[in-house]
Amino acid sequence: MAAALRPSWWSAGDGSRMLLVLLLLASGPGPRPVGSGQAFEYLKREHSLSKPYQGVGTGSSSLWNLMGNAMVMTQYIRLTPDMQSKQGALWNRVPCFLRDWELQVHFKIHGQGKKNLHGDGLAIWYTKDRMQPGPVFGNMDKFVGLGVFVDTYPNEEKQQERVFPYISAMVNNGSLSYDHERDGRPTELGGCTAIVRNLHYDTFLVIRYVKRHLTIMMDIDGKHEWRDCIEVPGVRLPRGYYFGTSSITGDLSDNHDVISLKLFELTVERTPEEEKLHRDVFLPSVDNMKLPEMTAPLPPLSGLALFLIVFFSLVFSVFAIVIGIILYNKWQEQSRKRFY
Repeated sequence: MAAALRPSWWSAGDGSRMLLVLLLLASGPGPRPVGSGQAFEYLKREHSLSKPYQGVGTGSSSLWNLMGNAMVMTQYIRLTPDMQSKQGALWNRVPCFLRDWELQVHFKIHGQGKKNLHGDGLAIWYTKDRMQPGPVFGNMDKFVGLGVFVDTYPNEEKQQERVFPYISAMVNNGSLSYDHERDGRPTELGGCTAIVRNLHYDTFLVIRYVKRHLTIMMDIDGKHEWRDCIEVPGVRLPRGYYFGTSSITGDLSDNHDVISLKLFELTVERTPEEEKLHRDVFLPSVDNMKLPEMTAPLPPLSGLALFLIVFFSLVFSVFAIVIGIILYNKWQEQSRKRFY
């Protein structure tokens, strides 16, 4: 009876082939060609986040941690609500040791504020330190790594040529401060205007790092097409840093929501010469861009070390005084002998 229900094109081997296809689909996403097909991408679930956000929490078993005012909702993670003086962040707990990667960010910025009466924006991070609140879009200043900023409010009043919201990028070795008064201009690698507020369709940002080449693209027009924003060669980023995103509001505010973060490992071929050039680095840098040298702070002295320093200083002082008295007495004796 069951055989009569099969369509005419069904053969005896089709059942096993269909089972194989189902198994392959169930095993998760496989490699996808990128660009011209010379690179393939693999979704890395330990560095990715999507609905229903089961891996988000504050426990040690969570892959993602919330900080500040960030909250998990059913359809998104809200970094900050449309309220004044709020800040929140979302950080991956697993350090990333991939050599070449691509991060796709699905986000939404919206609120009640009218033109230029909203702020401040959000940032996407690949940094050495995580869960460090601060003034740079909710993260610490003088960070070590890469920051990509979606800045929605112009702080520099005199500038006229830049239209906000504005996307920019910055590489820091821990020696530079983000200049809020000038919207980060002195340290930015590049940028572009991105009208992303209060849109009724999805907005995406992609950060691609391949062969020391940093590319940032956006899909904010509802056309499902990537548009170039920033392209910088010679960017050297260490492995083992953390991905995260953060936001902050001040006197002005907005809802800053993250819908998904998807990290892909990119497999690309390298020539022997490229292998030599692309060795691991231990401090972020950009070719042809001079970053101030970092001076490592001296470690604080322990109680024992401080005691020994004080003790031997006193001993040396007493010894010097005694030697001084002896030499002074001998000088006086020699002076008296000359008079007799």
